[in-house]
Amino acid sequence: QVQLVESGGGLVEAGGSLRLSCAASGRTWSSYAMGWFRQAPGKEREFVAAISRSGLRTYDTDSVKGRFTISRDNAKNTVYLQMNSLKPEDTAVYYCAAANGFSRSYSSYDYWGQGTQVTVSS
Repeated sequence: QVQLVESGGGLVEAGGSLRLSCAASGRTWSSYAMGWFRQAPGKEREFVAAISRSGLRTYDTDSVKGRFTISRDNAKNTVYLQMNSLKPEDTAVYYCAAANGFSRSYSSYDYWGQGTQVTVSS
């Protein structure tokens, strides 16, 4: 069992930065690949970024490439999403999730946090 708690969301102006954190509990957390997803009002939840168990492999969706960076610190049981050059279209609730394998697919993730709101003003 893995519990995930996101933090770091907030209100920021376009062009600004935020760093989201996802604190995990559970003895086997480091054995999971991790991902970030987001869901804007009236839209489906979409994949943002994923990172492998070791942290050596990452993948970002096209809309955030060059702006967002996913990382993890297994010693601190935490995964991060550094978000730079934020745009109003990045406004959404951001969720972290844990999966048995490295994946971009929503259905691959078994454990989810409660989400943190990110709002980017124009």
